[in-house]
Amino acid sequence: MNGYDEKSRFDDEPAPGSFVRAFDAFPKAKPQYVTRTSGGGKWTVAMIVVSALLFWSELARWWEGEEDHTFSVEKGVGHNMQINLDVVVHMECKDLHVNVQDAAGDRILAASRLQEDITTWAYWVDSKGIHKLGRDSHGRVDTGAGWHDEGFGEAHVHDIVAMGRKSARWSKTPRLKHGVKGDSCRIYGSLDLNRVQGDFHITARGHGYSEMFAEHLDHNAFNFSHIVSELSFGPYYPSLVNPLDRTINVATGHFHKFQYFMSVVPTVYTVAGGGALGGAKTIFTNQYAVTEQSKEVGERMVPGLFFKYDIEPILLTVEERRDGVLTLLLKIVNVLSGVLVAGHWGFTLSEWLREAVGRRRRGGGRSEGVIGAKGGYDD
Repeated sequence: MNGYDEKSRFDDEPAPGSFVRAFDAFPKAKPQYVTRTSGGGKWTVAMIVVSALLFWSELARWWEGEEDHTFSVEKGVGHNMQINLDVVVHMECKDLHVNVQDAAGDRILAASRLQEDITTWAYWVDSKGIHKLGRDSHGRVDTGAGWHDEGFGEAHVHDIVAMGRKSARWSKTPRLKHGVKGDSCRIYGSLDLNRVQGDFHITARGHGYSEMFAEHLDHNAFNFSHIVSELSFGPYYPSLVNPLDRTINVATGHFHKFQYFMSVVPTVYTVAGGGALGGAKTIFTNQYAVTEQSKEVGERMVPGLFFKYDIEPILLTVEERRDGVLTLLLKIVNVLSGVLVAGHWGFTLSEWLREAVGRRRRGGGRSEGVIGAKGGYDD
């Protein structure tokens, strides 16, 4: 009976209550043949940590996707282009003239198409995020590198497309408190212009273009200090930050001329596959690079703000591609399988090395071979 009991204890029949084990296709060692070691636990913890890091890295790489930047000659001929402007000038609205002169010879009285609101300079100059061109809100030089909460910057394409789908509405101008007189003018809105090189400028009344019955403004009233809250080309996407957005420039004298030279590049952002975004996955917009030149001029010159723009004949396409969910799962399985295999080999080698060192220490450095030598055999 003892032999029978000992045999039944090592049979392959599943224990009661473990019916699922009967369908296990992978043979496993019985508990009495397994020795638990502290080294095995350490390797298990290390494998779990490495697997978690690689899993998160693979998931983050999949979410970011791969971006392809392609330059090509723009196909077709565009006749119209929209410009979006939101500028606060430290002068009264009645003393300003807003005009557009393009290479086609057309002159557009932009003031009749834009909204002008009386406001105070102090409200806008203390706003959060206002900075000089080329510097951040702390006065440090802005190299354009790094992550930005909004806009082009280093944001991913799917973030830009998602932000571009937000509703486009101009913010309201704060009301003046009772008894407070406005000393500035907010000029904002969108204009449809010819898609050619042009010059958008804001000058003082009676200066610049020769106009009939235009009153000559006193030179002491000139103050072209300004804050650019928005300046973009193409459809208005308020969530996208452009190079001139939230910039401030202060005039050091009455006759001060500010010039901004912009090179506009048509840009298409698209997300291939884009299952996480849904809906529209492409937006058409424009990016631009800008350089500034500001200086005091003589009384024979025309002071003011001059935004000179030129349309480049190239098209930048930024496409984000992302693997499917099935491909992602296969990559994760491959990574985790590699970690398990590497961990198994590492554990096996470490245990072999530990046993070899232990035998050497116990035997005093004398090797006994595989079977060993029986003491007193020669006797």
